[in-house]
Amino acid sequence: MRRNGILLSLYTTQYIGVGFVSIGLIAILRDGGTSLATLGALTLIGLVWPLKVLWAPLLDRFGSQARGHYRSWLLILQSGLVLTLLALLPFDPSGGNLGPLVLVCAAYVLLSATQDIAVDAIAVRLLAESDRGSGNGVQLAGVSLGTVLGGGLCLVVYDRGGWTAAVLLLAALTALGLITVWRFREEPRTDRAPGLGTAYRALLSVFAQPGCRRWTFAVVTLIYVGSGAAWALVTPALVDAGWSESRIGIVTGVVVSIPAIVAGLVAGGFVSRVGRARVLVAGGALLAAATAGLLPLLSGQAPATGTIVALSAFMAAYTGVNVVIYTVNMDYSRPHSAGTDFTVLSSVGLACSFVSSSIGLTAAAWFGYPAVALGSIVLLGLGVLLGLRHQGRFAPARTPAAVQPNPAASA
Repeated sequence: MRRNGILLSLYTTQYIGVGFVSIGLIAILRDGGTSLATLGALTLIGLVWPLKVLWAPLLDRFGSQARGHYRSWLLILQSGLVLTLLALLPFDPSGGNLGPLVLVCAAYVLLSATQDIAVDAIAVRLLAESDRGSGNGVQLAGVSLGTVLGGGLCLVVYDRGGWTAAVLLLAALTALGLITVWRFREEPRTDRAPGLGTAYRALLSVFAQPGCRRWTFAVVTLIYVGSGAAWALVTPALVDAGWSESRIGIVTGVVVSIPAIVAGLVAGGFVSRVGRARVLVAGGALLAAATAGLLPLLSGQAPATGTIVALSAFMAAYTGVNVVIYTVNMDYSRPHSAGTDFTVLSSVGLACSFVSSSIGLTAAAWFGYPAVALGSIVLLGLGVLLGLRHQGRFAPARTPAAVQPNPAASA
């Protein structure tokens, strides 16, 4: 439980600022008259996250033995997150000069992406194989909770108290993670790569493990493209149905995050009890059903209750499926290159998410929203089927501790 508390604190505080930049700030700028084209350009800051794979080996190779290898990185990065948020104070969006604001946001995203490498590495090394399901459920619950706090609570504070109050709250909430970092005592590393070249070779050697390429480039790709293409249709369909931007932001950024938090915790517990394959099938079936439930919205009708239920079911199912994906990614993450391995495998999914949005919207222009949703259901079904077969053949053997050799590597 203590391990899960550490992970919940770190992932939540990391995503508070991310939620604000990706949801809260977008709503603030749009309400102030910022064009959609400018907002679209601002979202490109998120491309830093898939690129973090380029410097992940540095975090695996270098670190202080005295302060804790990854903890020494977190001491710098968590402090940097707080200071970067405080640097937003002079740049109230109502002033109209967005240049400095965007630069500070870009710096924050860079720091948060780098911090994610260190936290993921700590999670891989902390969690025994039997605890990975619950640990990844806590991770995704923390991501959703951070998004609610940054994209929801801080937006409400901005509406009532202004820019300074919102930014100070962001910084204060993020600073809570420093308490966790200070109190955390990391076990000394004895498996650090002997050189930087060795650390960087892990970028490709992770895929040499049995079944890893099939999992990453078939199962994960199909599931992320299918779900990403369907989700990309939601916002334009809601706009077409006459929903206001504020209503869309609250529902898609805050309301549906609540069931996602619950789903992360529940799915994590079930992964530990019934296994990865069964949770993948259950989550995939619910995700396909939720996508079908969006068809009234995608056909031009958006009744409030039905739409919110379908969106909530979609995000809950998507979170549950992600718990399985992250858990299997962790199975393939070797302790000596934990940050690099988990980052590489996760970055493939991130890249698929970016690409799938473009695919979904482009296909919708040609064939319409409902056709894309039906195609997404087919892709999801194929991904789940291949995932079930993968787990039947490459499921990890039980190990007593997370720092034992990766089970997938010896399968």
